[in-house]
Amino acid sequence: MTSWVGRSAVEIAAAVREKRATPREVVAEHLDRIARLDGRVGAFRAVRAEAALAEADELAARGDLAELPLAGVPLAVKDNLDVRGEPKRNGSAATPDTPAAADHVTVARLRAAGAVVVGLTNVPELCVFGTTDGVHGITRNPWDLTRSAGGSSGGSAAAVAAGMAPIALGNDGMGSLRIPAAACGLVTLKPGYGVLPARIGGGDWFGMSENGPLATTVADARLMCAVLAGTEPSWAPMTGTRRIAVSLRSPVAGVPVDAPFRAAARDAAGVLIKAGHQVRRAEPPYPAALAVTALAHWTAGVAVDAEGLDPALLTRRTRTQAALGRRFLKGVRASTARDALRRRLEPFFAEHDILLTPALARRSPAAEPWHERSWLRNALVNSACSPLSPPWNLTGWPAMSVPFGSLPSGAPCAVQLAGPPGSEQDLLDLAARIESLRPWRRTAPLD
Repeated sequence: MTSWVGRSAVEIAAAVREKRATPREVVAEHLDRIARLDGRVGAFRAVRAEAALAEADELAARGDLAELPLAGVPLAVKDNLDVRGEPKRNGSAATPDTPAAADHVTVARLRAAGAVVVGLTNVPELCVFGTTDGVHGITRNPWDLTRSAGGSSGGSAAAVAAGMAPIALGNDGMGSLRIPAAACGLVTLKPGYGVLPARIGGGDWFGMSENGPLATTVADARLMCAVLAGTEPSWAPMTGTRRIAVSLRSPVAGVPVDAPFRAAARDAAGVLIKAGHQVRRAEPPYPAALAVTALAHWTAGVAVDAEGLDPALLTRRTRTQAALGRRFLKGVRASTARDALRRRLEPFFAEHDILLTPALARRSPAAEPWHERSWLRNALVNSACSPLSPPWNLTGWPAMSVPFGSLPSGAPCAVQLAGPPGSEQDLLDLAARIESLRPWRRTAPLD
């Protein structure tokens, strides 16, 4: 009997369209894996076992099954996006448990394309932090169960890395796709502003937060993005030479990048040089005030999302985050700092097509109850791990995390690709080139 666990979404959808597999057998096999493994990983807040099987059967009866790009593909959805008939808890005891009346637009588009939602994945409360833990449990990295899966899309990343779903939907307001993707060995793209539907929380964190894919292959990430955008995916291979800048340092002064992550970026640069690209060291002109700008927007976005929630039901770190954000809120709404950052970086991208950096500065923190600790301790740990993500949320420009190499522990390592507005296809093309030259392990060996 053919096993569909560990297969890509592209492979599964082709098999279902060609009637080599049924949606029910594909979904059932992934539900079985969730039942066997998620007690160790903690990826899901809610599993839709009966509903997913019923929806798989309904899908099999669709007259257009042979035309669906995601026919029968199991999908995990981050628990800050509406899934019809399911409560959206956003990692908190303070949020209502009322079932959603309709799907979020991203969920609706993926379902219309044939995907079957197998469950809603864990997030830190209000998707604030770079570790996924809280009232619904701790989400662990399937490659190293002693470490966090990262956050805030940690449950979605863990589900895909563990082979419990071939693809997942997440979002990224300060690295929340790229951090867990890097930790769990996945491909993700945080698109630029306005490229894919957002509508996240109380205002998309001032336009910084974007929805995007978590996948084991570039082709799956590309396909998800095309479905979410309502376009046809481009499968044409990259042609021509790209001018690629390589930077190994943190954008935040005083935050070092550990040797394995610097080495991954250097080695990836070497691969791209051999592939014929023009690669050179160059440092983006990050402003000295970048950390302050990021802190102000990060906390203010949470202040907006916490409005109307009972503070007594929020964890201490979230209450502190929201209180700090209220102090920054007026200034953030009137701020020109993000426009100034874009103007500062535009000349850099006039000289370079793409920027290559380490994806993280150090491995993800230990899988522990960080939600029980102080806001300051959480903020320091998060900043030490992921200082390379925020510039691309502040600018609203696209950025990817791409697996590359391994850490001394054997867990995956990763690099980040970033580009100017409209460079999503270039980033995906370059990621596909890296994948073809340095393929990575796709599923954690949990069995």
